[in-house]
Amino acid sequence: MKFKTIEIPTRGERFYNITGQVQVALTELLGQLHGSSRSGMLFLVNLHTSCGLTINEAFEDSASSDMESFLKHVASREMKFITHTTEGADDSPSHMKSMLLQQSLAFIVDNNELIMGQWQGIYLAEFRDSPKSRKVLLKFIPDS
Repeated sequence: MKFKTIEIPTRGERFYNITGQVQVALTELLGQLHGSSRSGMLFLVNLHTSCGLTINEAFEDSASSDMESFLKHVASREMKFITHTTEGADDSPSHMKSMLLQQSLAFIVDNNELIMGQWQGIYLAEFRDSPKSRKVLLKFIPDS
């Protein structure tokens, strides 16, 4: 089975709602199937160590803002033990934050529909200051 790559351009540290991009990519993946079930599992895999994936509330922007603030508090740039700063002050804290989120996510797909909770959204959480182009792989495995 094939997989699809989506690229997410980021412009600094924040949560990027990628739910729409994932749904478009899923539709494209399902369109490539011939005679296979349109139900199964969708897997997302993040290819980077300084950003992460998460599912959380997508109804109000203040929810993602609070999540961003929480992670900045937990992995502050001012922690005295930090030594890994090769790429700047955000280097080590970005890796710490990515450990707290997921590098992969799994979703049930039922009859072409991505199953999620009513208020849920899929986020790529960027932890670096400079603009990046992040890649997330999507793999659909149909029911037999």
